[in-house]
Amino acid sequence: MDVNLIDQLAQRVERLLVRHEELLRTQALLEEEVRRLVAERDQLRAQCQQARQRLDALLADLDEAELAS
Repeated sequence: MDVNLIDQLAQRVERLLVRHEELLRTQALLEEEVRRLVAERDQLRAQCQQARQRLDALLADLDEAELAS
């Protein structure tokens, strides 16, 4: 094999390894963001459910008040 070709291949492999490391770091950051967003979504869903329960209770109280009057 030609020495120049080997050098070119070595450089390409080195660039691919660097790119691979960059992609691994990007993936880790994205996975962390997904975990954060899932936690935020779960919290918002819980808050929505609580608000729905309070509204249902208020509506039930209103119905009872209307029936009593």
